[in-house]
Amino acid sequence: MIELDGVPELVDPVMVAAFEGWNDAGDAASTAVAHLDREWKGEVFAALDAEDYYDFQVNRPTVFLEGGARKITWPTTRLSVVRIGGDKPRDLVLVRGIEPSMRWRSFCNEILGFAHELGVEMVVVLGALLGDTPHTRPVPVSGVTSDPDLARTMDLEETRYEGPTGIVGILQEACTHAGVPAVSLWAAVPHYVSQPPNPKATLALLNRLEDLIGLRIPLGELAEDARAWQLGVDQLAAEDSEVAEYVQTLEEARDTAELPEASGEAIAREFERYLRRRDPGPGGGPGGHATESGDGSYLRDTSSGRTRPPKPTRPDAGQGPGTGPLSGPGSGPARGTGPGSGPGSGPGPTPGEAPKDTPEDAPGDDAPGDSSEDSSED
Repeated sequence: MIELDGVPELVDPVMVAAFEGWNDAGDAASTAVAHLDREWKGEVFAALDAEDYYDFQVNRPTVFLEGGARKITWPTTRLSVVRIGGDKPRDLVLVRGIEPSMRWRSFCNEILGFAHELGVEMVVVLGALLGDTPHTRPVPVSGVTSDPDLARTMDLEETRYEGPTGIVGILQEACTHAGVPAVSLWAAVPHYVSQPPNPKATLALLNRLEDLIGLRIPLGELAEDARAWQLGVDQLAAEDSEVAEYVQTLEEARDTAELPEASGEAIAREFERYLRRRDPGPGGGPGGHATESGDGSYLRDTSSGRTRPPKPTRPDAGQGPGTGPLSGPGSGPARGTGPGSGPGSGPGPTPGEAPKDTPEDAPGDDAPGDSSEDSSED
């Protein structure tokens, strides 16, 4: 039995989890959970034993100096709690870490043990995958579950994905077997500019999470970061005619696919979000950036003081939608394999299960990248 000293009784708690690695293209999902933890000042109450789940040759510990003494930070997964007051209080349990290297079933059972002791009502796992989606269009976010009743009541897709999976898929399936309602939200990240961070994809995940759990999430400067990111990619793409032409091809394919979908439901969802943001409800105070400071993947624009993403990878000659290149080793999961998917989780190559611009290549056409050797924050 897990004993939680000092953790108060929570109000209608929802667990929100994200893991760096194969399930986290552009670091969009892990950055979203880090944003929630920072904006709502989460309090860490538990950390999983790194010795049990991580290969330290894959995810290496880091050494740092504090007060002249050398200390070590080990890669791990930490749990924190945030308390959200207001007229309709609801607390969150945040799970943030690195995809484990081993003992996935024990890892999921340990997380579910915390969920049981805290009275968690639902688990939401965030993920991000590489897709043939243009950076100039809204980021597609798919909400999926393996629970038919949950799919009906919360307007989610019921997954039918079969193929390689990551810890997101395993955790969601473990929740299903344990009788805990579970949902995964997947953002599609442009594969030609997949280097982290991607504030636009992070913003899309948070907006979808806000709709799902009915809480107003303070975004801080994230919307401005997303606009600056898109402007930076626009400028860099304009410098290369082949990249610009490829992006235009993706835009045409996306617009054609979505033409019949000018649905009243999407418009209503945006209007409801607008009304929520006008209401000075819980968590409405000012916030900070959603991206970690000091990230070397951004280029500093000295004229504006903002940051720009690195230059997109040029597509090979003759490539069209669905065949564009990946940009850089270890930049995220393989395209079209539904990273972290599997039964009861994210989108994959099966028709009708992925976002509309997610490629439907055969699993394994590109090897998943897991370049993250960064350890979780203390």
